[in-house]
Amino acid sequence: MNTGLDDSAASGSLPAVVANYLAASDRDDIDAIVACFTEDAVVLDEDRHWRGAEAIRQWRESVATAYEYTVAMIGSQALSEVDGGQRYEVYTHLEGNFPGGQVDLTNRFTLRGDLIAALEIVPTAVTS
Repeated sequence: MNTGLDDSAASGSLPAVVANYLAASDRDDIDAIVACFTEDAVVLDEDRHWRGAEAIRQWRESVATAYEYTVAMIGSQALSEVDGGQRYEVYTHLEGNFPGGQVDLTNRFTLRGDLIAALEIVPTAVTS
């Protein structure tokens, strides 16, 4: 997988843990991905919840083997605090051999301290 991250995207306005997660995803480094999350973190992807380090490891292993795809980061923004955690959105464009062949996604990160407490991956709403 290739996220298309450049140095400015990886280190610019994103917190280190989000940049580390994106870089680890780019390398398919599952250990480094899991290390970015709190022990009780929750991931929501494709209408499934994955809670805790072992479940998040299973999620990434299944994602890594299901399809071949490339990822381009197309933007990001910081949002206000929610429940004591800082929120960030990262917008990506995926192309690959999955149904439909391409999709724009919003990755909603909620941080607790220096780790990811929640990650929600949802299709980006298209406005006309």
